[in-house]
This record gives sequence, structure tokens and C-alpha cells, in this order.
Amino acid sequence: MVEIVKAGGWLMAPIILCAIIAMGIVLERYWTLQLKRVIPEDLTSKVWGWVKRDALDQSQIQTLHQGSPLGQILAAGLINRDRERTIMKDSIEDTGRHVVHELERYLDTLGTIAAITPLLGLLGTVIGMVKVFTAITTHGVGDPTVLAGGIAEALITTGAGLTVAIPALIGYRYYRNRIDGLVVEMEKEAIKLVEALHRRQDKEQRAGSKK
Repeated sequence: MVEIVKAGGWLMAPIILCAIIAMGIVLERYWTLQLKRVIPEDLTSKVWGWVKRDALDQSQIQTLHQGSPLGQILAAGLINRDRERTIMKDSIEDTGRHVVHELERYLDTLGTIAAITPLLGLLGTVIGMVKVFTAITTHGVGDPTVLAGGIAEALITTGAGLTVAIPALIGYRYYRNRIDGLVVEMEKEAIKLVEALHRRQDKEQRAGSKK
């Protein structure tokens, strides 16, 4: 393996670095974007239980905010639960944009790696072929061993670039789609809470008007 890396020339260094970064991002996002970490099971029901029992206080909202991305969105709505519906929805939407930005962290880097590693491989191909033609000019075509170094560099860097780019692109597309699905689910949960809160407010207002 070391000999193959050496034969690929200096461009193997940035390609290997891209591979390490891509692997780190894929593993980190796999851990971060687990469903149970983003959308804890029955979280909305638990929060609604607090609201119905009038057991919701600032410390619980703070804990909710720090617990998960969905918790951040629900906490934004709960902070404004006594205000108008539009204000509550605007607060949830603003928080949702920040949450989505956090979920998409490092994905642009992964996409960049998927785009540039084939180009690094192509650059290695060009450099290798330049060496081949330089060797032909200097020594002619009679000795294949003179040409082998440039050809090997061209092929190895191209293969290495594609080997890094293909998994990186797959990971980028997969996590993009996963985030889109998670965002839809979080929107559904937030809407459920908003509707429940406003139904409760309407009942309280009607009860108060009858008195």
C-alpha cells in the first residue's frame, strides 16, 4: 500500500487527507442524525402533558431546548405560547432555520470533497502523462520502464480520486435526503403542538367569557 501511495506522487497526500475528512464527517453525521437524537420518541406528547398539568416552567423549557433539535423548536413555541398564533409560528420558523443549519453542518464540506477529489485525480493524470511524454522525448519509446512511472502515477491518482469521491457523494446525497425527512417530521410535531395550544387557549377564552 505504501508503495502504491508513493507511486501516485505528491497529489496522493491531499487525496488521502480528503478521504480522512470525508470519513470523519460521515461518521459524525451518522451519530448526530439518528432519529432518536433528533426527534425523541413521544417528546411532543410529554410536552403537552406538562402543559395540561400546568407543570411547565422556565427550567423545563431550557432543558427541552438543550435536549434535541425538535426540543429547540418546541421550546421556541412554548416560550410564546400565550401570544398570538402568528408570533408563535414565526418564532418556531426562525428556530427551525437555525436547527436545519445545524443539521446540515459539514455537509457542504462533504459535497466539496466529492467534487474536488476527481479533479485532483485528473490533475494527477495530467501530471503523469506529462512525465510520460517527457520521458518519450528524452529516451524514446524503446524502454517501457522509463514510461512506467508516469503511467502508474496517472492511473493511481485517478483511481484514488474516484475511490474517495464516490462514497463521499453517496454520503452527501444520503444525509441531504435524511435531513429533508427529519425536517418534515419536526414540522409535523411543531404543528401538532401549536394546534393543541391554541385549541386550549380557545377553550379557556370561551370558558372565561361564559363566566
